[in-house]
Amino acid sequence: MKKNVLFLCTGNSCRSIMAEALINAKLGKFIAAQSSGVKATSRVNPTAQALLKKQGLWREEYHSKVIETVLDTSYDLVVTLCDNAKETCPIFPETTKTIHIGFEDPSGKADEEYVKTLECINANLLPIIKKEFGL
Repeated sequence: MKKNVLFLCTGNSCRSIMAEALINAKLGKFIAAQSSGVKATSRVNPTAQALLKKQGLWREEYHSKVIETVLDTSYDLVVTLCDNAKETCPIFPETTKTIHIGFEDPSGKADEEYVKTLECINANLLPIIKKEFGL
C-alpha cells in the first residue's frame, strides 16, 4: 500500500508542486504525493510548470489546491516547505508525522533559480523522504 505524503507551502504554486512532481516521479511506486497551500494561489507558477514539463515530471492533474480540499485525506507524513506554512500548518491527527524542510522561493526570480530549487528538492528532500519510509 502506498504511503500518502503532503507537501505544504503558502501558495501551492511552485515549491510544493515541484516536490509533489519530483517525489511522484521518483518514488511513485511507493508514495502518493500531493501538495497544497495554506493560502493557495489557485494557479501553478508558469516557470515552475515549464521546468517540470521540460524535465518530464509534469502531470496534467497537478494544480494549486487550498488546504481544505485535502484535509480529509489520511497522511503518513506532512512536509512543510516554507516558514509561513510551518507556522500556519493546520493540525493533523496525532498519528500524522509533520516535518519542516525549508526551501527558498524562486518566484519572480530568474529561471536558473527555479532549476536550483528543483535541484535542492532533489538533493535534500528526496533522501529524507526515502529515509522516512525506509526506501
